Parts: sequence; structure tokens; C-alpha cells
Amino acid sequence: MVEDKMINQEIGDRVKKRRQELGLSQDELAKRLGYQYRSAVSKLEKGGTVFKQSLLKKVADALNTTPSTLMGYESNEEQELSSHSELFVKNLVPFEMKQIPLLGKIACGEPIFANEEHDAYVSVHGVHADFALEAQGDSMIGDRIHNSDIVFCRNQPTVNNGEIAVVIIDDEATLKHFYYYPDRAMVILKASNPAYEDLIYMDDEIEKIRILGKAVAVEFGI
Repeated sequence: MVEDKMINQEIGDRVKKRRQELGLSQDELAKRLGYQYRSAVSKLEKGGTVFKQSLLKKVADALNTTPSTLMGYESNEEQELSSHSELFVKNLVPFEMKQIPLLGKIACGEPIFANEEHDAYVSVHGVHADFALEAQGDSMIGDRIHNSDIVFCRNQPTVNNGEIAVVIIDDEATLKHFYYYPDRAMVILKASNPAYEDLIYMDDEIEKIRILGKAVAVEFGI
């Protein structure tokens, strides 16, 4: 019994840490989980709830993470790689190539029209990515993302402050460092080229902003 309480508390601590990393309030997480009151989230974070498998999966999805991460285990991908590696000669690991959709061009400057349909694919290995975009412009050169580079991205509706996100604004898309300040009802999109000013959205303007994904890797163009 004591051990179970300790496990629930450890998971609750990780839930709280992840919520804070995403800049979410307890009210916002409660809404994602379908709870009416934030007290339910407070109870989760204090270890007062038994984390059955279904609840753990539900909370992990709401926090854009995995149940294994909340449990404190290595990720499923790491576990899989570790188990596969035992079948290979030491220092050799499996090499797997996968195809992901290339959605088109993404503005590294002023936002451009976003077309999520695709008719092309690119190959990727060693990177957890769901789609790719071709960079256009020079606003992210401080991160060594130049015109015609291919940016690999992971599907997720939120990112931590400061991370590079693919942001949809109405029907236009841009690649920028994303910052969200819920207490001020403000979103700031920052370039890594000082020649570009910050894009700032306040109050109701935030409603037209949607994060399509997080940039996780780049392949340099020619």
C-alpha cells in the first residue's frame, strides 16, 4: 500500500512537471482531460489518484508524452532499440528507413499559405518525425535553417516555450521559436535572424493560431 502511494506520487510529480513545461494551468489540463474542476488535476499531481493504465494513457495524451515517460521508464522507442540491439553484433544497430510526407514550403520570414496536402515523400532514419517541410526565407538562419533546407517535424499541438514550431496562423504557416504566456494572453513568435521583428498576438488573436508540430531536425539543402 505504501509503495503504491509512492508510485502514484512519483507519477503525479512527473505530471506536474510536464504540465509546467507546457505552460498549462491546472484548469487547462483539467479541460483537456474532460474534468469540470481543476481539483481533479490537483489530486492527480499530489498522488491521490490510482493511475490505472487507461488513466495513465489519457493523461499522457493530454500532455503530449507517453505513459512510459510518466512512469519514469525509458521511452518505447529506446526500449525497442535496446531489445533489437541484443540481436546484433556489438556496436551495430538496426538501420531502418521510413518515408514521411513532404507537405510543401514553410515560411522562414513572413507567413505563407499553408497547404497540408502532399504528393511527395522524403526518407528519414534515426529521427522521430511525422512530416517534413521545405524552408523558405532567411528568418531562422541563426538556427542554421536556410532557404531550401528540409525541416523534419513531429506532430504535436503544443511545444515548450523557446522551441521551434510550425505555426498555422489562419491559413498561413511559418517556422518560428514559439512563446506562450497564458497569464498575459499573449503569443510571441521569434525569428533567429535579428533582421526580423517578433510577431506578437494578444487576446482574441491567439484563437487563430494553431501549432502543427515541432521541428526536430534539418537536412541542409544545396
